[in-house]
Order: sequence, then C-alpha cells, then structure tokens
Amino acid sequence: MNLKNMQLLIELIKQRNTGNPKKIAEILGVSERQVYTYLEILKIEFRVPIKYNKKEKTYFFTEEGELKLQWQEEISKNK
Repeated sequence: MNLKNMQLLIELIKQRNTGNPKKIAEILGVSERQVYTYLEILKIEFRVPIKYNKKEKTYFFTEEGELKLQWQEEISKNK
C-alpha cells in the first residue's frame, strides 16, 4: 500500500472530486484494481464510511470524521 496514494485518495474523497474508479486510477498512477483495493482497506480495515454517488460520479464520506495516518510521540514518565 502506497501511503501517499492513500492520502491523495482521501483528499479527493473529502473534496467530493474523485471521478469514477478509472479516473482515480489515472490520477494515482495505479490500476483500477488497486483503486478498489485502497477503497476496501479504507472501508474494512479503517472503518471509513465511504459511498459512491453515481449522479455526481464521486466517492464521498457518509459521516463527519477524520482519518489520521501520522506518528504521534508519547510523553514518557522516565525522561
């Protein structure tokens, strides 16, 4: 899984500007099958509520929220 591609996909979904899976594949430089894999990972492993709007031809989040994929340092009591 390419995290940069995943982050770009999330941004496109936030903007409701993904286009169809073929268009997403072109934007990310991956196969259409890989796009479906990214979407499955988001939906199943991260439990992100995503749907596709056929009329607008875009994926969107069905609920408000944020997926953070970043390192957060813990404060150690032993320092």
